[in-house]
Amino acid sequence: MSHQIILDLNNRYTAKKYDASKRISAQDMDVIKEALRLSASSINSQPWKFIVIESDQAKQRFHDTFANKHQFNQPHAKEASHTILFAYNPNYTKENYKRVVDAEVTSGHLPADMYDTMLNGAYGFAEANTDETGNNAKWTKAQTYLALGNTLHVLARLGIDSTTMEGVDPELIGEIFKDELDGYVCDVALAMGYHKDGGDYNHGLPKARLALDDVISVL
Repeated sequence: MSHQIILDLNNRYTAKKYDASKRISAQDMDVIKEALRLSASSINSQPWKFIVIESDQAKQRFHDTFANKHQFNQPHAKEASHTILFAYNPNYTKENYKRVVDAEVTSGHLPADMYDTMLNGAYGFAEANTDETGNNAKWTKAQTYLALGNTLHVLARLGIDSTTMEGVDPELIGEIFKDELDGYVCDVALAMGYHKDGGDYNHGLPKARLALDDVISVL
């Protein structure tokens, strides 16, 4: 299939080795950041923070979070051009959602006379995913993966390589980036940059996916 979307996705892969000398341009980073902001989420909850690591100091801090485990991902901390920490709010409240509804009215997306209906009605879905302690981490964490998927496709369109890393240490990330996270939790990070020529065995290999008929049913 020759459609550009399919070509982008066929070219996208998980980079294993980055060229530390190559940097993502400021213009492309602006696109990536805006794409993150525009990501979809359940009831438009946006229960996330995206921490972009680009300075040498921040890269060293991220490098230090691999002290106890998942060292196979540690080289990406310094060799990738940028890394994004995808963090979620484990205790998303109606006050958090109120900020979203306020923004919806201010932007003109939501008529002012629907404010209470949206705030009290839509938030019921969040309440349905909240336990007796106020924890709804399973639900808010799922939203970050919507943003992650969106970002992967944007990177493919821009011709930027990436590596999704669930092999991170949430506890050490929580300690070392405590001030930036402010109670949010990071279970997944995304390294971004450009593969190392001759050093990334994964580059250019054909896709290995199950057949269309094995995964899609048309009724």
